[in-house]
Order: sequence, then structure tokens, then C-alpha cells
Amino acid sequence: MMSISTATSLSRPNTVAQVVAQALLDGFNRHYRLFREASQRATYLFEQQNWAELQQIAVERIEFYDRRVHESVKNLVEKFNADALDDDTWQQIKLEYIVLLTDHKQPELAESFFNSVFCQILHRSYYNNDFIFVRAGVSTEHIDSDPPAYRCYYPLQDGLRSVIRQIYQDLHFIKPLTCLQRDTRRLLRIWRTHLDYPLVLEANHQIQILSSVFYRNTSAYLIGRMINGGNQYPFVVSLMHDNCGGIEVDSLLLTPEQLSVLVNSSRAYFFVDMEVPSAFVEFLHSMLPQKPKAELYSILGLHKQGKTLFYRDFLHHLKYSSDDFIVAPGIRGLVMAVFTLPSYPYVFKVIKDVISPPKQIHREQVKAKYLLVKQHDRVGRMADTMEYSNVAFPKHRFTQELLEELRKLAQSQIEETEDTLIIKHLYIERRMVPLNIYMDKANDEQIAHAIAEFGDALKDLAAVNIFAGDLLFKNFGVTRFGRVVFYDYDEIDYITNCHFRKIPPPRFEEDELSAEPWYSVDPNDIFPEEFEYFLLTDPKVRQYFLEKHSNLLDATWWQSIQEEIKNGRVVDVFPYSQEQRFSVIFKKGFPIQRRMARDKAFLGLASHERALSTGRKRPLGRFSFDSD
Repeated sequence: MMSISTATSLSRPNTVAQVVAQALLDGFNRHYRLFREASQRATYLFEQQNWAELQQIAVERIEFYDRRVHESVKNLVEKFNADALDDDTWQQIKLEYIVLLTDHKQPELAESFFNSVFCQILHRSYYNNDFIFVRAGVSTEHIDSDPPAYRCYYPLQDGLRSVIRQIYQDLHFIKPLTCLQRDTRRLLRIWRTHLDYPLVLEANHQIQILSSVFYRNTSAYLIGRMINGGNQYPFVVSLMHDNCGGIEVDSLLLTPEQLSVLVNSSRAYFFVDMEVPSAFVEFLHSMLPQKPKAELYSILGLHKQGKTLFYRDFLHHLKYSSDDFIVAPGIRGLVMAVFTLPSYPYVFKVIKDVISPPKQIHREQVKAKYLLVKQHDRVGRMADTMEYSNVAFPKHRFTQELLEELRKLAQSQIEETEDTLIIKHLYIERRMVPLNIYMDKANDEQIAHAIAEFGDALKDLAAVNIFAGDLLFKNFGVTRFGRVVFYDYDEIDYITNCHFRKIPPPRFEEDELSAEPWYSVDPNDIFPEEFEYFLLTDPKVRQYFLEKHSNLLDATWWQSIQEEIKNGRVVDVFPYSQEQRFSVIFKKGFPIQRRMARDKAFLGLASHERALSTGRKRPLGRFSFDSD
């Protein structure tokens, strides 16, 4: 059957608008084809345990979008003089583009691509008008996917163990699940402790699994949900290579906190092969409704679409709020002017025109540091940032104090009209409580936890070759789950670029009294023992830090990390604790006693499976994730 868009295009002669619209869509299609090929390549690299190349294509993929936009701009200008087309033609191009998207699998991404190309060809005065997709022009609901975005399995019909075997077979891994029976038993024993007891099964009981595996670093993740009546129980199964040449289940994540830590923008973007990305976002959003869809798109590697959705949400919030932008609370930084809208959970950061001593850095170096973070594995310890250019704000929503600060500190980065303040370049990050402010209001238990998290953050970053540089508590934030995350990147550097030293002993007694050091200090020299003097001035903080992280004050610890990195060690900082890994949980036997499956009053799925094997039918009963 001929599609509506095809029939429409055949009924009319090709116009300039049609040809330009098709060329623009061809540019997007090339981009998304290459994007999917990178995700498919990730599957092969995971199988081959080629972690170096997997990291390399993760960096390269971030640059795909801008490259394809530049290619399309060049093509449209050279072939069609797109920069000289009049307004009426561009309006018609947009209408023709919408027609082409009627049966498209990624219409929302294609619309963002249209915006990016258009805004590079023409001046920003055209922003936020009829020439671009300020709002979505094509719905993403119920787009057909082949294969479907998720698969359904029916334990009541086929038996739970049979379903688990089938799920793994449907992943099409070349390598086997080495201990399928053992891992199945472990999965069921952990899962059983998470569910209500007894769980009465409903007629619609099923397990839904996203059809593509999620890859990141050295792990693969199977993402799904169990449906029972009106309830759903989301879960993630973490898979890793074992020491026997196969694959094993490393962990099972079940709670909202565990899932949120995994699906988080403070980590590297996932590789996922998606024909219909909106369907994957909808699935994830049903599991984590508190996560904005903008963030979910970014987590899937579609960060441009994440920026598009964020900006739409931001404009909507501005329309339905009335509070003012203010200078962000906390200690003022030397590099950035930071402001926020109290009713909106983000901060806006503008690089200052003059960066004051002792900072020795300029604007382009700051931008390079933020790009480094964007391209690097953030291991859950560095906040992701959205970078924007030429953003128009309603000027009347800025307090006078904030306007004066921006005019004083970043005059080159703003343009003002009577009603509008345009910021030429800024970064946007999710707002967190600065660690120093958090600890000022915390009790002893909270301080101990925060300091333990702070040290863990430094160690996690060191494991992936990152040294934060400026370790003051004000440069770290506390998330709603109590995790400590780094967010000030102007002094960040690779561990391998640093020179960690011990302070040499004084030559004479007078050396210790001197205002100047008695030893030479080069720009890359770092003396970890000095951390104690500016971080651990509070006795409680000092006590908690030394209990957990005294090795961070020792140059030899940092030097050992450098050697491991230089020797090619690949470290995966897990998005869950060691205590959640099956190898730890079951090392000395599962600590939770089995429920008594032999109890005649307990009608479970295990007995249902036995009934299936003998051909006997039985009614729906109570649900047991029995391990036998």
C-alpha cells in the first residue's frame, strides 16, 4: 500500500521546497544510520571484550551530530543557495519536511536536526518562530517498530525458568551464559525478597524486556518490567564476562534508587540499538517517572534531542511561573557567574570575562575542560552539562542584583534589548546542594556519610584517569540520593598528566618557618599530604576522612593509580555497590532464609511449573520465586 507521504509527493511536481526538505532529511537519515551502526558495533566489542575501542567509539559518537549538521549545511548552501532563500520558501520547506516525517521512525530527532541546520544557515532572529519546530510537529506515540521495542514473556503459560532461558536466547549473544541454572536460582532468590508475599498473580501477568541490550563500559544491561494487574515492577539485570569464557549475571537492580543511579546523566551514555527511540524513552519513563524525558534521551546518547526537550520544558515552565532568576546561593566562584531560578531545579553558568588569580586559565581552556567531561566516562561522579548558545531570557525575570553581576563579570557574553537578555554561551546543570552547605546543616551521621562519599568520588574519578583539581567542598554537590558529585571543571585534568610528590623534609629548622617552600614546585606538581590542611580543618571531618580515606593523603597511592592506568588497566566503576554484586551476596551463602515452599497453603509458581511438566492445569495462585 502506498503511504500518504509518497502519494502526496507523486501528485505534485518537485519544488525547491520539496527538494531542500528531502536533502535535509537525507542528512538526518545518514546521521541516525551511523548512530545505530555505532550501537551495533558496541555489541560486537562487548562480545570481544575490546574495551579500548568501545571507549573510543563512545567519544567519537558524541561528535556525530555536529559533523552531520555541518555536512548538511554545506550541502544545502552549495547546491540550493539555502542561505539566500526567502521566508516564504523556508516556511514551505518546513511543511514539506513534516509531510516526509509522516511514516518516519525518528520524527522527533529529525525535527531537532532541522532546527540545528536551519539555525546555522540563518541568523538567530528567526529562533522561536514558525520557521523551526519550537513544538513537536509529528506525534511519536504508537510508532510501529520491527522488531517491537520490547518483547513479552508469559511465566504462567510457559514456566518461569523456561521464560528466563528464552529471554537469554533472544539476546543472541555469541557467548553462553556459563552458569544459567545458578544465575537463574540467584535471580529468583533476590527477586523474591523484593516482592510482596504472597503475590497473587493476575490474568495479565507478564514480563516485558526491551528488545535491545544496553551497553556501557564493561557491562551489558537487560532492562525490563514485570506486569501484574495494575502494578509494574521494573528491574535491570547486569551482565558481565566471567573467567570461564562466558557471560554471567553480576547483579539485579530493583529499587527506584538503584535504577536511578544506573540510568543517570552523571555517567557515560549508553549504547542502544533503537529503531524507534521514543518507544525506549517511554518504557524507561514508565520505570522512572521522576526522570525527565529530556534526560532519558541524553542518557541514550541522543543528547541533542535531550537539549531540545529540555528547552521546551524550560519555556513551558517560564510561562507558568513568576519567580525571578537570582544569583545562585553559595560561595562565588572565580571562573563562572552562576544563577538559578528557584522554582526550576537547574543552575545556569556563564564564563566570566576576567578570571581572577590564583586561577590561571582562559575561556577556551574552560570550554575544553567541559568538553573533556562530556566525552569522558563520568562514573556517576561528574554532573553532565548542557551547552547552549544565544539563549534569550525574559529580562524582567532577572533581579537587579543578577543583572548587575552579569554586566560586571560577563559583559561580553550578554546582549540586551528592552525586553530580552541574550546570553551568548552558557552551561546548564541540574542543581545540587553544595557539599559545604550540606555539611553545615548536617548531623554527625550525615557528615560521616558525606565524607565517605567525597572520598569515594575522588577514588572513582581516579580509577578512570580523572583528577578533580580543586578539591574544595564547594565544588562538589549532594544528590537527592545522598551521592556526592563533582561539578566544577575548570581545574580538572587527567591523572596521568599530574606529578604527585611527597613534600621533601626541611633542610634546616629555618625552612619550616619560611613563608616560601624550600623545594621547587612545577605547575603539574601535586602534594596530597597538603589536602589535610585545607580540607580537614574540622575535627569531625578529619576523623571521618581518616577512618575511610587516609590513603588519599599519600602520594604513593596516587602514583600507584597512575602506574595501573599507564599499564592499560581498564576499570569499570559499577553503578551499584559491591554488596549488590552476586559474587559478594552469595559468597558465604544467601543470608535470607528460604520461605517454606512445602507449605501446603503456599501455592507458588514453582509448583505451577511442575504442574506444567506433568500436563496438569492449575488455577492462578500465589506467586513464589522459590529457588528450588
